[in-house]
Amino acid sequence: MQEDKTDSNGISSLNSVYAKINGSKALGSESQNYPLTQPKLSAPTIMANNVQSLGLNQIKRHIFLCADQTKPKCCSKQASLESWNYLKRRLKELKLDKKNSYGSSLIFRTKANCLRVCADGPIMVIYPDGVWYRQAKPSVIERIIQEHLIGNKVVEEYAITIHPLPETAHSVAKDLEKKNLSSG
Repeated sequence: MQEDKTDSNGISSLNSVYAKINGSKALGSESQNYPLTQPKLSAPTIMANNVQSLGLNQIKRHIFLCADQTKPKCCSKQASLESWNYLKRRLKELKLDKKNSYGSSLIFRTKANCLRVCADGPIMVIYPDGVWYRQAKPSVIERIIQEHLIGNKVVEEYAITIHPLPETAHSVAKDLEKKNLSSG
């Protein structure tokens, strides 16, 4: 089977997904001597594979960082990208960005064009905690990782506001579970 190649978000290429599902070589391998067509995988099949490979059901926190802005306002584009690259590297080094079987915190990160605070940036928000941070430069991000993400303590010196998400996820999950149990 062809080596699994992933893009920057860790999503398997369509060929790799096809190969995994069909237990065969990926499309485009050199040993095939006939015209190739892309497989007609259904959107739900592709989506289910992506959900599983990314570990979306294991996410504990999701970080949004103002970075690579179209029109930088809260900080320079260069400063925001430095923070973004630092965040990605540290989450990877600490293995907080990957799913695992022992239930540690899987932390997703998303580069936001603008979080609309537009001052004292880069701005970072961590959900579901709802903690908004200012001046999220690498040294501050390290403190947030160590104290907040690992130690579960808000870094108050840089926190702008705290507004956790409502407990809707828990009630939605219970409603879905009841629906599935009653229909099965």
